[in-house]
Amino acid sequence: MSEDVHLCPGVQPGREGGEREQAGGLDAARLTGLLRGEPWFARALSAVAASGLPDAWIGAGAVRDVVWGHLYGEFSPDSVRDVDVAYFDPADLSAERDAKAQETLAAVADLPWEATNQAAVHTWYHRYFGGAPVEPFSCVHDAIATWPETATCVGVRRRSGAIEVCAPHGLADLLGGVWRVNPVRVTPAISRARLARQRTAARWPGVTVVPPG
Repeated sequence: MSEDVHLCPGVQPGREGGEREQAGGLDAARLTGLLRGEPWFARALSAVAASGLPDAWIGAGAVRDVVWGHLYGEFSPDSVRDVDVAYFDPADLSAERDAKAQETLAAVADLPWEATNQAAVHTWYHRYFGGAPVEPFSCVHDAIATWPETATCVGVRRRSGAIEVCAPHGLADLLGGVWRVNPVRVTPAISRARLARQRTAARWPGVTVVPPG
């Protein structure tokens, strides 16, 4: 297995045979190759690694923007609205923790950071998005599995010289250019609003949109 592959908790290596394990490694190698080739993203990875934030990963739109920008258009760092950093600090669930995390990141690199303590999501999610309270996450990987689209349910980090990849739903949609809703927590109405706001078809003409149900 490639050293770049990070097996999320609960994933059993080789459970469906060696072919699946090998394919996962090839997808991770392709992803990390794209990310390493973008100096702006490499700088962001180095900054997060140097920040000292616990169990910190870059995920969601920043990863997608680099990949789809290179595959279906042109990537420009100016088009990235924010660099989502998911970290896990169960010792401090306060809103101030995220502000301090962003200050820490800003001191390392001047980038549009958006740091979120995944250990604290259950304390505010229902107030912000509505619905019933949600259960606490046990780790960053469980949080990534709930993010709105499958192509953005991906986190990466640099550790010991390698780029680790966390992709609870796999990398096929990200690398294959498929916009597909992850229904774990997102309704079709929210998905349609997100699709319109992100201007997916205009930004990446080669991407296939699977309409929300």
